[in-house]
Amino acid sequence: MFGTELHTPDYQLLGNEIALIETSRGTIRVKLDSDGAPIHVANFCELATMGFYDGLKFHRYVPGFVIQGGCPHTRDMSPEAVAAGEPGVDGMPGTGGPGWNIKAEYMTNPRNLHNDGALAMARSMAPDSAGSQFYFCLGAQHNLDANYTVFGQTEDGFEVIQSLRAGDVIERVQIIQA
Repeated sequence: MFGTELHTPDYQLLGNEIALIETSRGTIRVKLDSDGAPIHVANFCELATMGFYDGLKFHRYVPGFVIQGGCPHTRDMSPEAVAAGEPGVDGMPGTGGPGWNIKAEYMTNPRNLHNDGALAMARSMAPDSAGSQFYFCLGAQHNLDANYTVFGQTEDGFEVIQSLRAGDVIERVQIIQA
């Protein structure tokens, strides 16, 4: 699902990063937690500033649980094909990443709480296997607290998150300073 190399992001955090995630359903404003999850935040910011997320689709929707995106295999797929769970030319949606992994921070982040609107990184079974795929919690999911790194909390756009479905487009992710 993800790359194999353990990556240290080059992105320099200022500590007040905000992600504006523009989707086909509206914009979500997320306060990123650079103190609690600095590797995850720097990785997400690095990918966002590279344009990695632009044009990808959300590929996984589980009602009352999560909406997930960030798989590069969805880039050249139609929203309908992603929603139908069809394979893309690069592989199945949900199996791609940036070509590297990052170190897990869920054991060290004092604010690692999967509250409603939490932004966290997906990973495979291996703890240090997150790369680019992220999810938003659709309601509190505290059963995930001990296994997945939360790196942000939604400040605005909860209604957008609730409206997202598989196939919806991540038009652009912009990183700004609060």
